Amino acid sequence: MCGRYTLHTDPSVLAELFGLSETPVLGARYNIAPTQPVAVVRLAANGAGREWALVQWGLIPSWSKDPAIGARMINARSETVVEKPSYRAAFRRRRCIAPADGFYEWARGEKRKQPIYITVRGGQPFGIAALWERWVGPDGSEIESCTLLTTEANELLSPIHD
Repeated sequence: MCGRYTLHTDPSVLAELFGLSETPVLGARYNIAPTQPVAVVRLAANGAGREWALVQWGLIPSWSKDPAIGARMINARSETVVEKPSYRAAFRRRRCIAPADGFYEWARGEKRKQPIYITVRGGQPFGIAALWERWVGPDGSEIESCTLLTTEANELLSPIHD
């Protein structure tokens, strides 16, 4: 499960890495938390390449009556995402990538949890697979949101988190 992550790479590097035609305007963030706005790369609505968007972290299904559900839907298991009604439509039509420089996991200690910062060897930015959705409220207001896809931990991470 990813509950916090960072993104501080220069935006021009991110534009090149993710094939964006425009450089995003972003500040460095070292503690990105659920329900906050997060940067994602997705296919442009007009089908002309990729675009950068800020969406709320915590997916709100389009059919949901209450947008507060998003706070509980920050991650989705890759193995079951196609089966879950909350993610099914987004999985078919609205995939995206959440750029990151690293993420935090909490290892259980004797008395408390210890945060561990995990990065790619060499410190390069990477992409976290994600799904996005657009929710329209009764008053016509719109919220775009996302969930990050997770999977079973590899041998390096399994001692920290499953």
